[in-house]
Amino acid sequence: MILYDYFRSSAAYRVRIALNLKGVAYQQQDVMLLENQQRSPEHLARNPQGLVPALEVDGRVITQSLAIIEWLDSRYPEPRLIPADPDARAAAIARALVVAADIHPLNNLRVMRRLKEMGVDEAGRNDWTRHWIAEGFAALEAMAGDGPFLGGEAPGIADLFLVPQMYNARRFEMRLEVFPRLVAIDAAATALPAFAAAHPDAVAPK
Repeated sequence: MILYDYFRSSAAYRVRIALNLKGVAYQQQDVMLLENQQRSPEHLARNPQGLVPALEVDGRVITQSLAIIEWLDSRYPEPRLIPADPDARAAAIARALVVAADIHPLNNLRVMRRLKEMGVDEAGRNDWTRHWIAEGFAALEAMAGDGPFLGGEAPGIADLFLVPQMYNARRFEMRLEVFPRLVAIDAAATALPAFAAAHPDAVAPK
């Protein structure tokens, strides 16, 4: 199993956490986004979107972090990351999609590059990023339950999406104390070995 990865990609970070939680052995293959390796013919043949992550399994390639995590949860059901109960499943995926569909697409590398091409300066790009993260985090703060994790008593799919986005928020020097539940959940999750081993600092190319 090969994970085509970039250490600072929040989408790839989610998948690393899932693989670690499930104890699945994999080979990490760096795709250096800042060097445009994702646009190489080799990677485009693997993933026509030219994105990471991509998970190669027995010659097949799965793309998109949510699809990869759903596949892992079906193939390696313990520990379960997506609830089996329909109501709990819908709630968990809804929380994950706040990040995957509403926050991340507005501040990923492709968007930042396009804003720069359009003449938006660095301060403007940073303000753009902080705005959309804050809007999504406000919703997630309200959606969080009483347990130590977004997923309840154990980490679930929503936590896998939250933690990388919290990492990105800190990179942009956001004021996170206004989201106390998210800060507490992030602290509980990142204290776990599976999350710590997936952190960008732990997997950055040497």
